[in-house]
Amino acid sequence: MGVIRKYPGLELLAKAAMLAAFVGLGAGISSAQPLVARADQQQRDTVPSLATKHAASMAAATPAISDVKPARRAAATGPYYVDFRARTAATYGHAFVWYGKTGEKQVEVAGLAPAGDEVPYILGHIMFVPSETGATYGDLDEQYLTASYRVYLSEADAKKVFAYIKRQQDTSPLWNAATTNCTAFIGRIATFMGLNAPFHLLKPEEYVNKLRELNGGRKTVQLESGRS
Repeated sequence: MGVIRKYPGLELLAKAAMLAAFVGLGAGISSAQPLVARADQQQRDTVPSLATKHAASMAAATPAISDVKPARRAAATGPYYVDFRARTAATYGHAFVWYGKTGEKQVEVAGLAPAGDEVPYILGHIMFVPSETGATYGDLDEQYLTASYRVYLSEADAKKVFAYIKRQQDTSPLWNAATTNCTAFIGRIATFMGLNAPFHLLKPEEYVNKLRELNGGRKTVQLESGRS
């Protein structure tokens, strides 16, 4: 400041320089504002552009609803069944069938056994004795089961097979261990259904397993036309 008072011309020059600096600063600020505004605008323009590109890529990666194929359901085995079964017994076992509608707890039971207690059973090994063809003790208990072979049928075929089982029950008044026994009874049902049945003089467990083997473990049957 002492130098400026000594040389008045310098004071004038300093004021002119300060004025120029203020003018330049204002111009810089005013010119910076449009730059900032343009930068903000570019950022706003960029965000929607990126969002649009992302949406387009997601649309390309996601199949249209019409292109989505429904999951394939497992092939139905049939609404009705016949289950050839064997269980333990006091001697060599018993063979019988369960039959009914898939998914229902209630089942029908058919088999051939000597009526009464031990005496008819013993006599049945040397002669014919009266029989019973419904459920016997243990037929409904899974803990006694030794073999099972279940085959499924359509409703139309099931009506024919179930009617045949009923006829077999009505026309089997006698039991004999060597001829009209439990395995021969279920073998006639299997033959009516078009299955290959083994020789009946086998133990019930062996008979049911052999029945499955002879038919390749097939799960469904279709009756021949005209079968009734």
